Amino acid sequence: MFSLHVDTARTWRGGQNQVLLTVNGLRSIGERAALVAHPDGELRRRAAEGLELIPMAPRTEMDLTAAWRFSRVIKRLAPDVIHAHDPHGVAMASLALSLGSSTAQGRAPRLVASRRVDFHLKGNSFSRWKYRQVDAFIAASEAIRQMLVADGVPAERTVTVHEGIDVDHVVAAPPVNVHEAFWLPHQAPVVGNVAALVPHKGQRYLVDAAHLVVQNVPDARFIILGDGELREHLEKQVHEHHLEKHVLLPGFRTDVLGCIKGFDLFVMSSVTEGLGTSLLDAMACGRPIVATRAGGIPEIVEDGVNGALVPPRDAASLAAAIVRALKDEGWRRRMGEAGLARVRERFTVDRMVSETAAVYKRLRR
Repeated sequence: MFSLHVDTARTWRGGQNQVLLTVNGLRSIGERAALVAHPDGELRRRAAEGLELIPMAPRTEMDLTAAWRFSRVIKRLAPDVIHAHDPHGVAMASLALSLGSSTAQGRAPRLVASRRVDFHLKGNSFSRWKYRQVDAFIAASEAIRQMLVADGVPAERTVTVHEGIDVDHVVAAPPVNVHEAFWLPHQAPVVGNVAALVPHKGQRYLVDAAHLVVQNVPDARFIILGDGELREHLEKQVHEHHLEKHVLLPGFRTDVLGCIKGFDLFVMSSVTEGLGTSLLDAMACGRPIVATRAGGIPEIVEDGVNGALVPPRDAASLAAAIVRALKDEGWRRRMGEAGLARVRERFTVDRMVSETAAVYKRLRR
């Protein structure tokens, strides 16, 4: 089975990591897989070795020139399946197939679309058209799959394949002494968050929660790793709460896995969340978790079993759960051990790749 993967993003986030894991994983089980990626993107840079790699990305969602070029790629490579990993990739693939991209054998590739966010599909006419061209949607969580069905996608065209991580790679990552790296007091408990600084990740509620936590645990420190459009707003919020010594916003780091290993507690404050691969990373690092019940998060974290869940947009509940966790070392140890066991059992990259390959085979029968 030959699959041609498309991701048009320039940035590097969890979705792009999943694309690279999928493509490399398919190749490891003997399947041919090629990748179309943004010419100036981080995914193309990281995938530069060992892959059939085509640098290409549309300038807009309806870039007919890019679609025509992509149709030529499809005819030349003759894949069995095109797997589009982002909305612009779906648009480019749909347009290319509509221009006539049948292979020499006379049949067009089947189109698969990954859906990793729990946002509703756009309702404009072009969006409805492009998603009608999709033969199968792979949802990263059951919450996303149910949202697709609610948006009018036939249930038989949807399947849930939970995202996966390379657990051994995470376990092997060298730990970072976050107290030394960020100049923190030696015995200060560290609460960590890893996410883009964008509204749906909910860090504003985490900062509000931090304001409440330090009243109960005065030496607690919060490290929010990531960058994005809300950096200035969050910095202002930290200043307004007089939390400059307690809440740090170091930006993007390449040693994020090592930093997670230095956290005493991992917190995800999302308002919406497709699944949350940073949670999987934290579990593989053996970290206890406090998270919101947003989107697919409850499919990863079971309250009281491998972490604690609180309502989204509720800083007081988030703060109370953080305080309870920081004051109970035994709970943190039990939750960390349970999380590592769960990710090894249910959320490996091997399982994710196997289930994805099964979707392709079903489409080509």
